[in-house]
Amino acid sequence: MFNISEELKKLPKSPGVYIHHDSRDTIIYIGKAKNLKNRVTQYFQTSRTRSPKIEKMVSQIAWFEYIVTDSEVEALILENNLIKENRPRYNTMLKDDKTYPYIRMTVSEDFPRLILTRKVKKDKDKYYGPYPNGTAVHEVIELLTKVYKLRTCHRVLPRDIGKERPCLNYHIGKCLAPCAGYVSKEEYAVQAEAARRFLEGNSTEIVNYIKSEMKKASDAMEYERAGEFKELLNSALVISQNQKVEDSPTENRDILGIAVEGFEAIVQVFFVRKGKLLDREHFYLTLAPDETNEDIVSSFIKQYYSGSPFLPAEILLPCAIEDAEAIESWLSAKGGHKVSIKIPQKGKKEKMVELAEKNAAMVLEQDREKVKREEMRTKGAATEISKMLGINYARRMESYDISNTAGYESVGSMVVFEDGRPKKNDYRKFKIKTVVGPDDYASMAEVLRRRLSHEGDMRFGAMPDLLLIDGGKGQVNAVKAVIEDLAKDRPELLNIPVCGMVKDDHHRTRGLFYENREYIMDRSKEPFRLLTRIQDETHRFAIEYHKSLRGKAQVRSILDDIPGIGPKRRLALIRYYKSIDNVMNADEDSLADVPGMDRRAAKAVREFFDNRQ
Repeated sequence: MFNISEELKKLPKSPGVYIHHDSRDTIIYIGKAKNLKNRVTQYFQTSRTRSPKIEKMVSQIAWFEYIVTDSEVEALILENNLIKENRPRYNTMLKDDKTYPYIRMTVSEDFPRLILTRKVKKDKDKYYGPYPNGTAVHEVIELLTKVYKLRTCHRVLPRDIGKERPCLNYHIGKCLAPCAGYVSKEEYAVQAEAARRFLEGNSTEIVNYIKSEMKKASDAMEYERAGEFKELLNSALVISQNQKVEDSPTENRDILGIAVEGFEAIVQVFFVRKGKLLDREHFYLTLAPDETNEDIVSSFIKQYYSGSPFLPAEILLPCAIEDAEAIESWLSAKGGHKVSIKIPQKGKKEKMVELAEKNAAMVLEQDREKVKREEMRTKGAATEISKMLGINYARRMESYDISNTAGYESVGSMVVFEDGRPKKNDYRKFKIKTVVGPDDYASMAEVLRRRLSHEGDMRFGAMPDLLLIDGGKGQVNAVKAVIEDLAKDRPELLNIPVCGMVKDDHHRTRGLFYENREYIMDRSKEPFRLLTRIQDETHRFAIEYHKSLRGKAQVRSILDDIPGIGPKRRLALIRYYKSIDNVMNADEDSLADVPGMDRRAAKAVREFFDNRQ
């Protein structure tokens, strides 16, 4: 049993990161501190005045852990990495929005590629960005693939090496053709590593390389080739000037402005390079309870610049931030040059900060209705469903469905919605292993037993706040029986509400079945629409998985496993009996009367199913 009072006494007076967990072991907040003992203790001091929102967060802390670091800068870096990985509920987060493109280097592959992506995943690849726009990403990728001749294909290497001839890119000198085995993994890695160094801010190397190759071509009187290198050099210089920090610290800066509305904030960034405003971009954040503008700006800087390979020499802010000195040290080390954080009080720089704030406020005003509608259809709808059922807010909803064809190879799907939005990284597929035939109740029970048995398994994410089962009372009772059995060792599972998503006679969503009561929902309201989206998505995901298995010839009728029953007899049996269950329950005489069957085939069918009893 974790005794908070006793554990507080053990805290060191060192810099580090602290992690708060709730009763389900879900991480709800991550923070850093110059002095762990002082900072963490403050959360549990009853004499301190706190807002209701912070009180709610503190009331959910079941236990905490901490990691000691050598310095505040190390704590800052660790805090940011952990926040990005875990995305705690009570931390301010820069949204992973499709507006912000990244470059993904697939270092998990033996022959890495560069890919534009708008989603940062928790995998082994490296991500660079976010960039101001997709055009900037395309320019960088095009330059690096041309200079270092990196592959752009989707072939799985080294598995597919030598299976096909090299594509056109090899023949025009734009690829080293690892697909044909023309370059070793080690040789290719040298080129990929050079591209990585450019993405991390070293443009000098690529410029010098192009100049060298251009000179070689010119000396060899290969003027056409030298002209191609000249074009590449111009492209490299433009990109490095637009995006890389220059030597003149007074001419390269980012200017930040902020606007806040409820739990949403927008940070506007002006990108000034060589004294000129080259671009601007706004970024959305979801806020933790009672965050001040200073907290929001600090969170944004740490999350945004941790992924940006291009750091300005100066960052102008609308307000002072508590950990400015630590952030300056971190960014300076990351960028390889001095990075200063300043809050201008007068003159042109102050006017630019004011302009950035005006732009942020304008964007927020324009998007206010859009944000409000999105809030109503997602988190608002999830809140209304929770209220209707009389349960705590169901932040994480997990929905399940079973799909099968002719009783063979049933599959289950697990779809996750958090705050009313799909969380596709947490979707899971299940092949049914223990159930013979089309038994949806038993199949659903197997899926939930396997899912709920994965306690603490990060592949499955946090435990659900609400289970949504495709079906009515029967499916719900099957799941509740599983929960009751598992709860002998883990009684907290009994607190998870289980609902059936019931449909009408036309197979359309009708409402929810919960605690032996059916809740009919208004079709015109957002809670019903959210439920419909969840149910449709769950069904789609299950069917999609089933189709993929059928496409691999892995799904067929269970009748195909019976000796002497070929495609014609299988079809005849299904047409005559309408379902596998009816075939399973038929006697030998009845089976022999089916057109196309004989006594020997009927006996084979009966013996097959009798042996499976």
